[in-house]
Amino acid sequence: MELFVERVVTIVFIFFAIRFPKAVAVNASVPALFSFGDSILDTGNNNNLETFSKCNFPPYGRDFPGGMPTGRFCNGKNPTDLIASALGVKETVPAYLSSNLNSQDLITGVSFASGGSGIDDLTSQIQGVLSQPTQLKMFKEYIGKLTALVGQQRASEIISNSLFLVSAGNNDIAITYSNLLATTRPFPSYVSTLISTASNFFKSLYDLGVRKVWVLSTLPLGCLPGGRTAAGGPFRLCAPIVNMEAQTFNGQLSSAVDSIRASLTNYDIRFIDVYNPFLSIINNPQASGFIDAGEACCGTGAYGISGLCNLLRVCPDPSTYIFWDFAHPSERAYQLVVSSVIQTQKNYDPSFFASSPVNTSLSN
Repeated sequence: MELFVERVVTIVFIFFAIRFPKAVAVNASVPALFSFGDSILDTGNNNNLETFSKCNFPPYGRDFPGGMPTGRFCNGKNPTDLIASALGVKETVPAYLSSNLNSQDLITGVSFASGGSGIDDLTSQIQGVLSQPTQLKMFKEYIGKLTALVGQQRASEIISNSLFLVSAGNNDIAITYSNLLATTRPFPSYVSTLISTASNFFKSLYDLGVRKVWVLSTLPLGCLPGGRTAAGGPFRLCAPIVNMEAQTFNGQLSSAVDSIRASLTNYDIRFIDVYNPFLSIINNPQASGFIDAGEACCGTGAYGISGLCNLLRVCPDPSTYIFWDFAHPSERAYQLVVSSVIQTQKNYDPSFFASSPVNTSLSN
């Protein structure tokens, strides 16, 4: 009798192993992760665009699995990957425009973000990259593909339960406003326009079935190597005016997110502060094991711009630098900030991070 029961159990186990080959322990609350916005979250969408805002060449990607450039503006993984990994979704998130995209990638999440983009369409136009409306159009196209793969009901479930990241405002402030509009338009007026446009974008996501969104603040833009060089004076200090502009924008963005969450049913949209965690590291780099806060690992240190970031101008150990290039943190700096963000959100809502076996295969 015991032998018979053993055989039955074995047969049942084999059946489920075959029928549900992808049933693994992942975050039951978040089956997939998606990202919109700029280079903080771009995982390679700019690779085939006619733009200077791309980094699909060495030494970018030197610390990414495989050691090859992927189009991420970093030496390794960026927050799209790190947050997906922390939530138990997957280790890396491909770009939606990747030529290697497969069906399983579509089910567990992709990035629509484009380095150099902004909330203001002008920001994307001058950089020749994917604007926010274009990214939204790509998402609508994605929904059609997902529906064809898994059916309308399951597609709706995936979209409503997945986490969507948005990073924007960095380039609008640091590039478009600082270089083009500062002498002709008051900053408060420009911020109001940005907030209004961003709010409409968040509402458009809601209309498409999205229910979980993390909206990232800007970085402390005046403390980036590029910001220090442009506006930090002869000693390349953090530029106070630029940081003040970033703080003003972040404050209004946070209020807008709170207002949208209160006005739309079951919309779990949250403002995620990355400004202050980064600033804390910048103000005391040695406490986190970094050697310097003002220089970039790749480039000329002070300038570290994409085109100047090459194999001849790279430090031996990016993990000792807060910044990889002129405007982008290193993977290790991202890891520290993402860890802080995740812990804050765990304290706020532990159920968001619950893990259990769920089916992530193509079978319905």
